[in-house]
Amino acid sequence: MARTEQKVRDLVDGDGEMREAVETVLAHADDDDAGEVAWVDVKGELTSGQWGRLIERGVLVEGNAGFRLADPEEVRRGLNGEASTASTSSKAKAKSKSKSASSDGGGSSWSKYDKGAAVVTVALFAGYSWAPLRNVIGGVMDVFLGPLATLMPFYAVVMVLALATGLYSTLLQANLMDMEKMSEYQSKMKDIQERRKEAKEAGDDDALDRIQEEQMEAMGDQMGMFKEQFRPMVWIMFLTIPVFLWMYWGIGIGPNADSHVALQNLVLPLMGEVAWTDQVLGPIQAWIVWYFLCSMGFTQIIRKGLNIDMSPTAS
Repeated sequence: MARTEQKVRDLVDGDGEMREAVETVLAHADDDDAGEVAWVDVKGELTSGQWGRLIERGVLVEGNAGFRLADPEEVRRGLNGEASTASTSSKAKAKSKSKSASSDGGGSSWSKYDKGAAVVTVALFAGYSWAPLRNVIGGVMDVFLGPLATLMPFYAVVMVLALATGLYSTLLQANLMDMEKMSEYQSKMKDIQERRKEAKEAGDDDALDRIQEEQMEAMGDQMGMFKEQFRPMVWIMFLTIPVFLWMYWGIGIGPNADSHVALQNLVLPLMGEVAWTDQVLGPIQAWIVWYFLCSMGFTQIIRKGLNIDMSPTAS
């Protein structure tokens, strides 16, 4: 299907006012010998927001004295095709809204496993302040990580842990976050903001009211995007908190706590030799700084190596 035809179908699908706007512009263009139409010719028949959307989507392109349709024949086919596919489009929209209501509005996009992981994660946070839980988790994790700490210096152990957490964090975000959905949301918000700016400049109060309603409806989408972003974070914390608690336990963080691994002083960039529990950035201790330096570096390498882009791009 030609691009202009598809653009017209996308614009008028389920939007009777936009269909009338396209038909109006097409009629004025047909009446003009050069096939052009100017805003002054149609401003009484369609809003500035509708006019701006036609230009933004490339249905209208700049002409010699005004604007002309990119391809009048494709515009006609797009209008005619929309009528024959209205039923199909309505069904698709109903299905999409149903899916949105179930995933965004009700939070059912989270499986029982996601919810279970969230509950366990919240419970694991108690280990940072409650020594008995920290000791239990540290002892269990030491079964797996203790042999590693006997084979290499502790700074290298932290590097290995940072590499592992960076790898599964990247993979979880890539597989559990719907980047296409987030990009569509950003595109929608960008379109609303641009049309709002145009309507405000044109003094079109009716268009501003309609755009305000669209913005209010988009708040539900925003909550859905928050859930999409938070879902992988639950699993990342579910796997990472026990690792942190093992480091707490191994280094001996907390009152009357003893270290359970062999520790040598750490050499940090710009700071020189420091002990693992020294405060080097305000209250932040050296071991946390070392972990995050390693984690950030490895995460960037992993994303580049696997060609994973975690930034949704508005189209």
